[in-house]
Amino acid sequence: MTIAKFEKVLPLLKIGKADREYFLRWIKRYSGCQTRRTGHDYHHRENLPVTTEDVIKFSRELLASKTPAWQRLQAVRAVESYRDAVLGTEAPSLTKITSILERRSAKEDALGKDIVVTSADQERMVGIIDESEPVVIQQARREMRLHYKKRDTERAYIKCIKQFITFCKTDQLRDLGESNIRAFLTYRAVEGNVAPSTQNQAKSALLFLYEHVFNRTLEFLDFVPADKSVKLPVVLSRDEIVRLLPEFQGNKRLMFLLLYGAGLRHSECYRLRIKDICFDRNELHIRGPKGERDRITMLPERATQALRDQVERAKRQHERDLNNGFGSVYLPYALERKYVNEKKKTGWQWVFQARQISKDPVSGEHRRHHVCKNYFAKAFSKAIANVKIMKNAVPHSLRHSFATHLLEDGADIRTVQDLLGHKDVRTTMIYLHVMNKPGLNVKSPVDLIGSA
Repeated sequence: MTIAKFEKVLPLLKIGKADREYFLRWIKRYSGCQTRRTGHDYHHRENLPVTTEDVIKFSRELLASKTPAWQRLQAVRAVESYRDAVLGTEAPSLTKITSILERRSAKEDALGKDIVVTSADQERMVGIIDESEPVVIQQARREMRLHYKKRDTERAYIKCIKQFITFCKTDQLRDLGESNIRAFLTYRAVEGNVAPSTQNQAKSALLFLYEHVFNRTLEFLDFVPADKSVKLPVVLSRDEIVRLLPEFQGNKRLMFLLLYGAGLRHSECYRLRIKDICFDRNELHIRGPKGERDRITMLPERATQALRDQVERAKRQHERDLNNGFGSVYLPYALERKYVNEKKKTGWQWVFQARQISKDPVSGEHRRHHVCKNYFAKAFSKAIANVKIMKNAVPHSLRHSFATHLLEDGADIRTVQDLLGHKDVRTTMIYLHVMNKPGLNVKSPVDLIGSA
């Protein structure tokens, strides 16, 4: 029977001890769920069917029985293993389901629900805190790490809190209230002339501080907002793209092709992991991006072979690291604690790896991280200067160019929205203002007058 086949191959799978113990139980429960829904006894059928709809219904059944998200995630991963090992296929993709469960598991973990988090676990989650910083800054860092805020978000929030301390001339922020926050935000808008996004970031930082660190609910904040301005994105023409491409070699050329050819954000590119590439379907799975909206985008054919070669190099480097006693990688949320063997698996390794192993500033563990953000940014800035492009272009401009050129070629705006991962189509519509509209047969009046 099909479950017996899975039980036979289970010891051969590269999974952790806990997964090896529980995966078979989850498959039996999945089989029972299928039997109740269809009336078929799948214990005696050749194949246990795996469809996206079946897995979603299975997960919802577990939710109805108050199974915590981390266990539902383990159950779906068990079905994934069954699909790969017994059915011998990668379809259907369950990545969207596992991504959602990862986030829900992290949220439950952060709120202390369903999962018992020991003080030792908390210390590992928080990592290294600089005790020379003000106490309020230490508290804010601790709380942000327990809520799995990204490192960039932590840096930005801490910077805003430090500015608030300077403005108030005290680090005893617990005693301050809405009037102080209102005055600070108004000052930034009027005197600092900051951008609306910077103002919103400062507001979010202070709301987080008071609600999660001080456990206070703030009343209505009536402050002067920063002036909103509509700025068109910097878009490179197709000719400029052609002139730029020869300026890049090796991995930097590959990153250029992915940024422009797949519409990736700069950080999404250098944080790409091996497991997020599907060569069979020419897809890239973008996980944990801005706004936590996972998505699937295209893998450009022109970049496929170079990406295959880079993945092979990354795999060989990972094997060398394992032989040297290293090989672990940063895992998001609480996955490193829940699945202790996952951090050394090949699939989680970065595609664009750093040359050297370095000490993680938060955990203190020595790891091989991904390349830094300046790795491609500096090369891009140099290339812009070399080909004498006068636009204020940055790596993110390649994403703008991707969207604009797709729309110029007749792509549906909803398709472009999905590829970019925009929550609102109005965000995507900004590219309609910068695209060349074929068929717009209009001439400037100055070109119609006679010579003077």
